[in-house]
Amino acid sequence: MWLLFAILSSVFAALTSILAKVGIEGVDSTLATAIRTAVVLIMSWGMVFLTGAQKGMGQISQKSWLFLILSGLATGASWLCYYKALQMGDVSKVVPIDKLSVLITLFLAFLFLHEQFTAKSIAGCVLIGAGTLLMVM
Repeated sequence: MWLLFAILSSVFAALTSILAKVGIEGVDSTLATAIRTAVVLIMSWGMVFLTGAQKGMGQISQKSWLFLILSGLATGASWLCYYKALQMGDVSKVVPIDKLSVLITLFLAFLFLHEQFTAKSIAGCVLIGAGTLLMVM
C-alpha cells in the first residue's frame, strides 16, 4: 500500500508545481506560500478530525513534538525557497533541482539514521544527479 501512496504523492507533487507556477504569476512568493500553507493546514486538520486522530495528541512524546516542529520549520523554509525559485525560474529547471533532495535525504539518512547505502542506491544517486545536470543545462 505504501507504493500506491508514494506514486500518488509524486502525481500530486507534480500537479503542485504546475498549479503553483500558474497561480504565483503576479503574486508575491511569500504570500503565495502562506496561502498554500493555510490550505494545507485546513486540509490536514480536516483529515485529523475526520479520522478521529486528534485523540492521540496527548500521547505524543516531547521528542516527537520537537522533531515534528523542526520538520515543520524545514518544510516552511523549503516551500518559501521553492515558491521564490518557481517565481523566478522555469518549472522544468526548478523541479529537478528541488528533487536533488532525494540525494541529500539519502546522505542524511546514512549519516544520522545509520541507514545503509547499497549499490542500487548509489547508482540511483549518480543517475539522479546526472539527470538533474542534464535537465538544468
